Amino acid sequence: MEQKGLHVAVVGATGAVGQQMIQTLEKRNFPIAKLSLLSSERSAGKKVVFKGEEIEVQVAKPESFEGVHIALFSAGGSVSKQLAPEAVKRGAVVVDNTSAFRMDENVPLVVPEVNEADLHWHNGIIANPNCSTIQMVVALEPIRQAFGLKRVIVSTYQAVSGAGAQAVEELKTQAAHMLNGEEVTPEILPVKSDRKHYPIAFNAIPQIDKFQDNGFTFEEMKMINETKKIMHMPELEVAATCVRIPVMVGHSESVYIEIEQEGVTAEQLKSLLKEAPGVVLQDDPSEQLYPMPLFATGQNDVFVGRIRKDLHRDTGFHLWIVSDNLLKGAAWNSVQIAESLLKLGLVKA
Repeated sequence: MEQKGLHVAVVGATGAVGQQMIQTLEKRNFPIAKLSLLSSERSAGKKVVFKGEEIEVQVAKPESFEGVHIALFSAGGSVSKQLAPEAVKRGAVVVDNTSAFRMDENVPLVVPEVNEADLHWHNGIIANPNCSTIQMVVALEPIRQAFGLKRVIVSTYQAVSGAGAQAVEELKTQAAHMLNGEEVTPEILPVKSDRKHYPIAFNAIPQIDKFQDNGFTFEEMKMINETKKIMHMPELEVAATCVRIPVMVGHSESVYIEIEQEGVTAEQLKSLLKEAPGVVLQDDPSEQLYPMPLFATGQNDVFVGRIRKDLHRDTGFHLWIVSDNLLKGAAWNSVQIAESLLKLGLVKA
């Protein structure tokens, strides 16, 4: 692969998001002269095809980042905390897809459609937000800009792929066993390390990540705090309830918002979102047109529909937001950040 371009590293190259990152880099024809695929010792030695060429996955270690321009991380928070500073020391810009640095005040938390300008003040590490947060802020930012935003209440319906490949396999096996009338022994959800597990097949589990002292889960607090940081609105009222459902890929969200401006109609919101970057409006009740995770899978966009005015508050609106959690929620947003770094001249080969 001797061509003009960047030396890019993908850390966690054999995981679900890492694989999507590699495929997205290829689809976008990102200018790569050299691609380093890195992982734990367990996955090292595997071969991954990129643009028709087999690349062997190497063990991720500090010296792996010599000469790397951009490093895309998706191998867990502990790996990021250990290796991201090492990559930066060697001159790489890190785009990190874990929660390790998201709330660090010295690290920009970026969704390009919302706060691309924050890339200008990075110190080597840029955080990719939580998947559920990303799709919500892409849909809400145009509304915030036009009409202001006071309050957000969100309930999520999250796919099992957000909990990793093992959770997807658990859903498949549980569904097969339960359809045959066989008992199942859940081992992954809601949280792999917790004492108690529940079946996800034919179920809805109102817990994603561990409970905090305030009664919210860590996933819910991520959505709350990240939304405020991305939108530069520490005073924004945000509440979240995050639920895992038996869907393979694609997170769905029921979102209630209150805007500042009075007298706004649902049609105005629809017109706004129809033109918004990264958003596809699917909203025609007469044709039963609305976003669904099955049809959002494999797509980079955020799909929005069911837009309607609240029956009691003039400034209240309801929206239904759906997106592929592995793409816009992770891999595509990371590659998009890398594209923005190039566009803004913040990374040069």
